[in-house]
Amino acid sequence: METIKQKQVAELVKRNFSLVLQDEGSYIYGATPLVTVTNVKVSPDLSQSKIYLSVYNTENKQEVLLEMEEEKSRLKQSLAQRLRKLVRRIPDVDFYLDDTLDEMYRIDAMFGRLRADNQMGEEE
Repeated sequence: METIKQKQVAELVKRNFSLVLQDEGSYIYGATPLVTVTNVKVSPDLSQSKIYLSVYNTENKQEVLLEMEEEKSRLKQSLAQRLRKLVRRIPDVDFYLDDTLDEMYRIDAMFGRLRADNQMGEEE
């Protein structure tokens, strides 16, 4: 169960890290991939944050995350500049791939094939 403070800090990190990616992202992983922050989870002591990212316009999504891991200190520094007057301690950041939308498209395509093969049963 997340506390109110955890939710507040998570929302601050989410909004500000999105802005950091707009400013710094093209220098790190190039202009082609589109990276969005989908969710942020903050630890109870507010020292760690897990940032979940969706990556589009590229086949190798893991490579984008690896490039971001290499530039982690630069990204955290940019985030710290935005958050320094809002929170006491800047949380450490860890990046995770959020593949929820990819999974949704895969399941939708599977249902589409089942409908095309008339294996879904009678629609009423």
